Amino acid sequence: MPPKTKRWQIAPRVSSLVQARFASRQLNPLIVQILYNRGITTPEQADAFLSPDSFVGNPFQLHGMNESVERIRRAIRAGEAIAVYGDFDVDGVTATVLLVQTLLSIGAKAKPYIPHRIDEGYGLNKEALQQLKEQGVGVVITVDCGVRSLPEIAFGKQIGLDMIVTDHHAPGDEMPDAFAVINPKQLLCKYPCKELSGAGVAFKLSQALLLADSQVPIIKGRMPITEDALVDLVALGTVADLVPLTGENRYLVQRGLEKLRQSERPGIQALMRQAAIKPEAIEAGSIGYTLGPRLNAAGRLESALMAYHLLATQYPGEADDLARKLEETNRERQRLTTEMTMKARDAVIASAESERLLFVAAPEFPEGIVGLIASRLSEEFYRPAVAVHQGEEESRGSARSVPEFNIVTALDQCRDLLVRHGGHAMAAGFTVRNENLAALQNRLKEIATRDLAQSELVLTLNVDAEATLSEINFEVAKALLQLAPFGYGNREPIFVSRGLMVREARIVGTDHLKLLLSDGQFVMDAIAFRQGSWNNSLPPRIDVAYQLEAQVWNGKPRLQMNVKDIKPTAEG
Repeated sequence: MPPKTKRWQIAPRVSSLVQARFASRQLNPLIVQILYNRGITTPEQADAFLSPDSFVGNPFQLHGMNESVERIRRAIRAGEAIAVYGDFDVDGVTATVLLVQTLLSIGAKAKPYIPHRIDEGYGLNKEALQQLKEQGVGVVITVDCGVRSLPEIAFGKQIGLDMIVTDHHAPGDEMPDAFAVINPKQLLCKYPCKELSGAGVAFKLSQALLLADSQVPIIKGRMPITEDALVDLVALGTVADLVPLTGENRYLVQRGLEKLRQSERPGIQALMRQAAIKPEAIEAGSIGYTLGPRLNAAGRLESALMAYHLLATQYPGEADDLARKLEETNRERQRLTTEMTMKARDAVIASAESERLLFVAAPEFPEGIVGLIASRLSEEFYRPAVAVHQGEEESRGSARSVPEFNIVTALDQCRDLLVRHGGHAMAAGFTVRNENLAALQNRLKEIATRDLAQSELVLTLNVDAEATLSEINFEVAKALLQLAPFGYGNREPIFVSRGLMVREARIVGTDHLKLLLSDGQFVMDAIAFRQGSWNNSLPPRIDVAYQLEAQVWNGKPRLQMNVKDIKPTAEG
């Protein structure tokens, strides 16, 4: 049986007047169409998009930055110890590394603290803050967490810690009573880029500290770290955390990818060797699908400090050892994810089509992979999905959603049932007392049933343009590179070509379909991943939705379609 097809939402073709508007930029008509689809309707906007450094903001525009920099510099002068309190995912770990390295380089006594996912859970905890206070820490800077940790921030202040919160998650109704809060999403903040990652916000603090130190050094004669030495970490955190690759984020990832391709960090070099990635071939997808999962594996199953030390070490031997251990941990993560996703799938399969939200909970779901379980369920069934590890007294869950349903807003409506929660529109986490778990499940399903009543919940492919094979050429492939890096918020363009004859079709790997397609004049290779079930049921002519890839095969360049969906060509 062929796989379930998707809805194709094809963008209207831009008018000749719009094309004429861009004539002075000498852009390929398909590129103009793609830009227009993304809301870029003038040549000036196109110039800004193609040169995204124009979106970079002054770090001191961030609310709370001035007082944060002043307090940190005062701590350095006084010899006070500073702790950087991070999160255990890639965004949190990279934010921790880059801020600790910045602080050390300008003379601070700085140390990292990353909580253990299983022993401590997400975010700040009072025991850790008490421990840091007893170790002589005077200032705690949170990265990628803290904006919803009101009781913990209040406790830190009570025991004499100056708490500086840097975060990018959506604040709740109240802000924490911290010494300062740096978060572009807070109401008082006028910073233009609201969608920075946790690593991005930490980078802006690093920028501000380095700028202040360049004007008035705290310790003369020191050589502080440079911004350029940190952007590789920003790219890792930004792509892995699925924040939109637009505006300043896109610029930071562009710079970071350039740095990663010539990385001097022993840990990143070792990680690329383990993953069999050629440095010069690194793209945003390499982070999302290869490097990111390996770095995340540490925090999912063991301690995220393993990933921290890998990124921070200056010793190649230590980097090789840590990268090997991360590779082993990632393989175990993959095995557990496959096994537990199958169990979760079995639990929801009978009712998945009739439910608006999927909810699974079990003691055997490892806490570190419930987010992956939820993600797999959401992807397969195109529904918001929640997966929960049931503990003895409390349970911890992760939720993944679809664009039609804001999951963190839904959790906000369940706050009376939750110990804590936070996240984004598409991904969130929470802790719940076991006696409230059933009520939480029922309420979330009620909210989803209400809010999604008018939604078909069918996966939609947003197609940028219909094109003939004669229009799909190396000129277009080269021009597409100007729109990269691609990822969340800046998706890779999708084209549709219709009425193509299937010259060849064969299975490669376990379930992939290799095709040779023709329109009678031009011929193009195509690969359709996980669509092998089409093999014995392909009609003579098909319409394909695809992304365009330029490859080198046996020393010769060639174009290939990466097929996202197939439909029989309509007759007549």
